[in-house]
Amino acid sequence: MSKVPIKDFYNRIIGYIEEKPNGDKVAYDFYNRILGRYFKNENVTKDFYNRIVAKGDVTSALVMSSKK
Repeated sequence: MSKVPIKDFYNRIIGYIEEKPNGDKVAYDFYNRILGRYFKNENVTKDFYNRIVAKGDVTSALVMSSKK
């Protein structure tokens, strides 16, 4: 359960993705705030407010969209 850094084009860390042992993933921004979660058994990604964002794993897109 280690956090994998997500970097932008300039090699700056913009967020992290943590994979749980059961296959679920949690997306964090640069400040370690939770952006959303991927639930493997449901095969959906939900945002911070628990709303379904997409079918499948788009946690890296959550991190990329948080970049400002």
